[in-house]
Amino acid sequence: MINEKAVILLSGGLDSTTVLASAKDEGYELYALSIRYGQRHQFELEAAKKIARYFNVAQHLVLDIDMRKIGGSALTDRIDVPKSQNIDSMEKNNIPITYVPARNTIFLSFALAWAEVLNACHIFIGANAVDYSGYPDCRPEYIEAFEKMSNLATRTGVAGKHISVHAPIIHLNKAEIIRKGVELGVDFTLTHSCYDPSRDGKACGSCDSCQLRKKGFREAGIQDPTMYQIF
Repeated sequence: MINEKAVILLSGGLDSTTVLASAKDEGYELYALSIRYGQRHQFELEAAKKIARYFNVAQHLVLDIDMRKIGGSALTDRIDVPKSQNIDSMEKNNIPITYVPARNTIFLSFALAWAEVLNACHIFIGANAVDYSGYPDCRPEYIEAFEKMSNLATRTGVAGKHISVHAPIIHLNKAEIIRKGVELGVDFTLTHSCYDPSRDGKACGSCDSCQLRKKGFREAGIQDPTMYQIF
């Protein structure tokens, strides 16, 4: 068992929950960080709180960062979330309107700051570069660059302790992530992935995130427990 502290970015979605379970399985002491950044709804944060309790994390910190004042994304601005697109035909060099400008850099920076206070040298993020997203801050080279910067820009790094940024699912497709989550005991009924749910929290079933989720469960051969408005 590793028995070291780790900060895990926990959105409440399928990917970050599997990453949290992976860190727990590796023996880390879990410190979960969720961000209320002005996203379209609060259901994913409610999911994150349930997931943090389910995995009995040492501490779950929820920070407020109002990115609606910046905007520029369908998740933080008055821009419609794209629906019913053919995700299989999308090209990764076409960055979708659901991209939130510099979001992972902002989130990882707060995770890094908290890690320093906790004397933790490990940060986990659910970035994924295989299934379609087109987000530039989900690529392996980005994670490597942020890790390098972390060791240059912190007291921890300057003191000679190496800060590691872990992205354990970055090379897995959605079906592989789901299978891994099941192996690690993830209860996917607790997770929320939809960009644009109904007022009662039902997933829309047609945004890119819902389509990827449905596709993942189908290809994994595992029943999708999600309540969709449109299946």
